[in-house]
Amino acid sequence: MSTITAAQVQELRERTGAGMMECKRALQSVNGNIEAAIEAMRKSGQAKADKKEGRVAAEGIIVVKNSNDNKMAVVIEINCETDFVARDESFKELASKIAEKALENKTTDLAALIELPLGNDMTVEQARRALVAKIGENIQIRRLSLVTTDGMVASYVHGGRIGVLVELTGGEPQLGKDLAMHIAANNPIVVNREDVPKDSVEKEKEIFSAQAQSSGKPAAIIEKMVEGRINKFLDEVSLVGQPFVKDPSVTVAQLLQQHNAKVVKFIRFAVGEGIEKQSEDFVEAVMAQVRGS
Repeated sequence: MSTITAAQVQELRERTGAGMMECKRALQSVNGNIEAAIEAMRKSGQAKADKKEGRVAAEGIIVVKNSNDNKMAVVIEINCETDFVARDESFKELASKIAEKALENKTTDLAALIELPLGNDMTVEQARRALVAKIGENIQIRRLSLVTTDGMVASYVHGGRIGVLVELTGGEPQLGKDLAMHIAANNPIVVNREDVPKDSVEKEKEIFSAQAQSSGKPAAIIEKMVEGRINKFLDEVSLVGQPFVKDPSVTVAQLLQQHNAKVVKFIRFAVGEGIEKQSEDFVEAVMAQVRGS
């Protein structure tokens, strides 16, 4: 067996991002051939990643990247299994690099994103699998959204858990950031009242009508009560109808009017939303192993 030098181990670490001992073992298994070691590590990493694909990854990070001219921005969610890994520097570094690559290539499709080169002779997908092998958790690039505009794109990320992009016409960068912070905090469903889906409005109307009927009041009064509640509902779920988070004395619509601005659309990602998390009874899990042994 040939002697493995520190320089070889260092080069392999730089090219793969793997740990020192893993690189040394890989080099020893192929008599110091770096290219062969890389191939072997990728095959091993792919096998390890395949075994973890089915495990629920509901933790993770939201990353936002903006162009220098504020005409384009991307928001991306990358998931892992635990909040411990979500705080891991190598995980955060990979997420940042992937978001930068998506912005650089104006990528809107995950299938296209994972095939892009990320450096160290790896694609995005190969880098993901390599990190799965290194960390030992399922890691998934769940979703991304790209906004390009002739106006302005503002963004805000709260603690790596919530990310918002806002497309505006008019206004200035600070207004855009304030609106993105507002959306992160208040979670509106749509920009304008008329954008609320009709089936949602009808469902709320049924609920409010049933509640009002029990009051025993005349039909004309009930109709006004329901109308008032529907208007309140529409304001609560639409961005422009909400009280501005930094100054509740004005609505977002009034704030926009003051700045001669308009929100075209917004995108809000929150880590793990919509993912059904697995819950496990720890005691029962242990007892099941005892019974099976």
